[in-house]
Amino acid sequence: MDLRNIAIIAHVDHGKTTLVDELLKQSGTYRENQTTTERAMDSNDLERERGITILAKATSVEWNGTRINIVDTPGHADFGGEVERILSMVDGVVLLVDAAEGPMPQTKFVTSKALALGLRPIVVLNKVDKPDGEPDRALDECFDLFANLGADDAQLDFPAMYASGRNGWADLSLNGSRENLSALFDLIVEHVPAPSQLSARDKPFKMLATTLGSDPFIGRILTGRVESGTLKAGETIKALTSDGKLIENFRCTKILAFRGLSQQQIDLAEAGDIVSIAGMSKATVADSIVAPSVHEGLPAQPIDPPTITVTFGINDSPLAGRDGKKVQSRVIRDRLMKEAESNVAIKISDTPGGDAFEVAGRGELQMGVLIENMRREGFELSISRPQVLFQHVEGVRHEPIEEATIDVDDEYSGAVIEKLTGVRKGELVEMKPAGAGKTRIVAHVPSRGLIGYHGEFLTDTRGTGVLNRVFREWAPHKGPIPGRRAGVLISMENGSSVAFALWNLEERGRMFIGSQADVYTGMIIGEHSRNNDLEVNPLKGKKLTNVRASGTDEAVRLTTPITMSLEEAIAYIDDDELVEVTPKAIRLRKRYLDPHERKRMARAS
Repeated sequence: MDLRNIAIIAHVDHGKTTLVDELLKQSGTYRENQTTTERAMDSNDLERERGITILAKATSVEWNGTRINIVDTPGHADFGGEVERILSMVDGVVLLVDAAEGPMPQTKFVTSKALALGLRPIVVLNKVDKPDGEPDRALDECFDLFANLGADDAQLDFPAMYASGRNGWADLSLNGSRENLSALFDLIVEHVPAPSQLSARDKPFKMLATTLGSDPFIGRILTGRVESGTLKAGETIKALTSDGKLIENFRCTKILAFRGLSQQQIDLAEAGDIVSIAGMSKATVADSIVAPSVHEGLPAQPIDPPTITVTFGINDSPLAGRDGKKVQSRVIRDRLMKEAESNVAIKISDTPGGDAFEVAGRGELQMGVLIENMRREGFELSISRPQVLFQHVEGVRHEPIEEATIDVDDEYSGAVIEKLTGVRKGELVEMKPAGAGKTRIVAHVPSRGLIGYHGEFLTDTRGTGVLNRVFREWAPHKGPIPGRRAGVLISMENGSSVAFALWNLEERGRMFIGSQADVYTGMIIGEHSRNNDLEVNPLKGKKLTNVRASGTDEAVRLTTPITMSLEEAIAYIDDDELVEVTPKAIRLRKRYLDPHERKRMARAS
C-alpha cells in the first residue's frame, strides 16, 4: 500500500484540529451511523476545556488505496518542543493559515523548522467563507514569509488551496464547487513524496523514538517512524543513544499502528510507516531502537533551550494536606521526573535544600498546564515567580528576547506601545493597519518584561487585544525592569474571614477573597491601593453593645472579589511571594509567613 506522512501545522486557533476532524469523516473512518465528536484528536480534559492542542498526536486515513498518516500539532510556541520532534517523522507539511489574520508568529516558528528539514509545504487558506477574510493578501504574506525564512525554489513553488475546515470543503480556486475535501486528499497524494525509507526495506531495522506514552496494560510505548528494515512482534531488539551507547536489549512485545482514531495491533512494522512499539523499560525519547546487528544511533533533532524557570516546592502553609493526597517532596520529584522523560522541552534540577525543584521550560502556559495536571492528580505545591534563564556568551550576560505580535483596536495602540517600549525595555519593529479598525504592532521585548504583562494588557485593551509571543534570540542584558507597582494586603491572623472586616477594608484596595474563606498569617488577601504592603485583620467582627441604634444596621454589601486563574496568579506574584496550589484552591502567600522573619529577610537582601 502506498504511504504518505504529513503534519498539519498552524498558528493557534487557525483550525488544525477541526480540519483533521473533517478529513477523518470524509475518508470513511467512521461507520455510517457512528457518533462523532468535535475535535476528536484533543483527547485529554485540559485540551477540551481550553480548546487548544497540547500534545502532538498521530492518526491515519485511507484514500483511494493510499494510507495517509496525519500528525496534528499544537499551535502555541510553549509546546514547540512537541512540533520540532514530530517534523522528523513526516515528508510534507500542510500549513494552515487563517485568511483574515494571515501568517502569525507561531506559524513562523514552526514553518522555519519545517523548511530547514527540507519538507515541501502545501498552503491551505482556511476560513475563506468568513466576511473579513482576505485570502489573496494572506497568500502573498505566506510567500514573503517563506522567502524570508530562506526556502529553496522547490519549496517556494508551493500549491495553495482555499478551504473551510468547519464546513468540510477545500478547492484549488476560490470559486470552486465547495463540496468536499477530495481535492486536498488528491493534492497530498500527488505533492508529498512517498517516504524515502521504502527503498531501505531490506536493511536492518532502525527507528528513532519521537514520543513516549504509557498504557496501564502494555506499559511504556515509544512512537516513531521506521527508518529502515522491518520488525515482527516478538523479535529481540536494542536501544542506543544518539552517540551509539547501549541502553538496553529487549523483546518487542507489541507493535501498534494508527488506524483512524484508534491504535490497532499489527504483526509487521515496515520502513516508512509510523508505529508504536512496547516492551522496553529504559529507552526514551530521542533514543534509537535498532536491530542487534546495528551499532550506530540515529541523529536526533536538537531542541531549542528552555527560557524560563519556575521553582516547585512542597506546600508548607498552615492549611497544607487538607485537600491533596500527594504532598511529599519525594512524590513531587518522581512526578516531575516522569514528565521530563516524555516532554523533552523541560528540564528538572534539584535545589540545595532538597524540598524544592527547579523546572525550566518554554513559557508560562506550558508551566501552567503542567501544574494544572498535577493538581488534578491530587498534588499540593507551592510555586515561585517565573525567572528568566540567562546565558553567558563571551563573558557577557545574555537574556532571551521574544517577538511579540499584537493586534489591538486603534484607540488602544498608544497605551500598549508605551507599556512595551517604556519600562519593559522593548523595541518597536513594525506598526501597520490590520483592517477593520485594528492595528498590528510587532515589538522585540525581553522575556522578563513580558512575564506578568498579559493581565495588564487585557485591562489596557478592554479585553479586545490579542498578544502572541515567540522566542526570537539571545541578546545582551537590557538592565533592570521593575516588577509589580502595587503592594498587597496581608492577613495577620489565622481563621475564617468575616464580611464586616472585609467591608471595612474595601477602601484599602481590591480583595482576592470573599467572606468565610480560610486565611492564615502571611496569606495575601488583596491588592493594596498604594505601593507598600499592609498587614490587615480580616477576622475583626463588629463590637456589640447594649445601646440600641435608632436605625437598623445596614446590611454589609461586599464588592465581588477578584478570582485569579492559575496562570494569572503565577504572573501576578513578586519574588518574595508564592502561589499555593491544591486540588481545590489557589491561594497567594508571602514566602516567609512570619512578619518578623519577612522584615529580617528584606533587610538581608
